[in-house]
Amino acid sequence: MAKIIVDENVCKGCALCVNTCPKKIIALSKSKINAKGYHPAELTDENACIGCAFCATMCPDTAITVYK
Repeated sequence: MAKIIVDENVCKGCALCVNTCPKKIIALSKSKINAKGYHPAELTDENACIGCAFCATMCPDTAITVYK
């Protein structure tokens, strides 16, 4: 089972990963705010992740790690 880990301290909430995800299972958190004042990205459905790594490829801050 694939999954992603978002480093919330690095994520700046640009939403490139949200727009790139083919399964539409990444969203910006509505309840969390990191130390920089941004809403970090989070995986909404871990079981649906296919491990394509599009999100990690698009992330300009390399805040996403994909585990297959």
